[in-house]
Amino acid sequence: MSQHGLGPRQLTVKKAMTKNPKLLLLAGDGIGPEVMNETRRVIQWLSAARGLDFDVDEDLVGGCAFDAHGHPAPPAVIAKALAADAVLLGAVGGPKWAGVDYARRPEQGLLDLRKKLGLFANLRPALCFDALKDASSLKPDVVSGLDILIVRELIGGIYFGEPAGIEDLGGGQRRGVNTQVYTTEEIHRVARVAFDLAGKRDGRLTSVDKANVMVSGLLWREEVQKIGNKEYPDIQLDHMYADNCAMQLVRAPKQFDVIVTDNLFGDLLSDAAAMLTGSLGMLPSASLGARDESGRAHALYEPVHGSAPDIAGTGKANPIAMILSFVMALRYSFDRAVDADLIDKAVHNVLAQGLRTGDIAGGGETPLSTAAMGDAILSEMEALN
Repeated sequence: MSQHGLGPRQLTVKKAMTKNPKLLLLAGDGIGPEVMNETRRVIQWLSAARGLDFDVDEDLVGGCAFDAHGHPAPPAVIAKALAADAVLLGAVGGPKWAGVDYARRPEQGLLDLRKKLGLFANLRPALCFDALKDASSLKPDVVSGLDILIVRELIGGIYFGEPAGIEDLGGGQRRGVNTQVYTTEEIHRVARVAFDLAGKRDGRLTSVDKANVMVSGLLWREEVQKIGNKEYPDIQLDHMYADNCAMQLVRAPKQFDVIVTDNLFGDLLSDAAAMLTGSLGMLPSASLGARDESGRAHALYEPVHGSAPDIAGTGKANPIAMILSFVMALRYSFDRAVDADLIDKAVHNVLAQGLRTGDIAGGGETPLSTAAMGDAILSEMEALN
């Protein structure tokens, strides 16, 4: 990919290993199994063609895990994830489980994984492939060359704050409560990740909050500024309100380099930024934990897109985001930048050849199936090897 978005060896979370690294595949629901299958083929190709062998395990998470075990993230799956060097996850959720108790919905399984693995920093690049600049809803000159990295705090804030719940007020009235809460340390650790990444890119960081109306946002702004002043004086730090950031993303997105923000705003802004590139099916993400003394860190990699139950089983899903999520794993968890670069180049070449799945195909273009796109990428990898 570009020299910025997923730059080689940025924030590598595990040093080169002397034994086969452990990789846990959790395909999940909807189109998850289909896109994971193409990624599995890439993993197998790396073993056969480049001698990169993984100890691969697979299990269930999300709705399929609920169906099989009564819980979206069973203890056995959590244990496997904790033992793995990296986890690849496809997608979770779908209308089939809409009536399930909230605490056992498929999405809760993903939240459980993030929490139990301590994955506090979510990295979501928004990159506009030159071959796809016409696929964006914005004018090509607005998105051409777009390269943003959003760093989202992932296991704090309003999604995890207490108290939370629905209470009966009597007289037919109820009240829903979620609590937005952050501590100094939670803010500092994700801010440092963002500052480090900004230092490897253009040296610019935008911190996003709602300090004008939320005291948690005021704390966020003050603590990010403290870290910038004390530890990263060479990084240009700007602050922006979340609503203005949303507007600026669709007005002039290339003004941003790295954005750091809390869990809620990161959820919203990263989806908005992703669609600037033309399709959610194109973009990967990484969720990283803190390093231990050996340099090891828990990590989970997943595509930005959801489970897309409306096309599940039809062969229409785009596998590129899942494959590029594995590329992020090669960079951040396994220190295999050369292999990652090869796969990146293969994806770029396939797109430059005009090959498209349905989500990115233009008028008059015949879309490839999920497997056919996988075939094309593997063929290009073979040619580049």
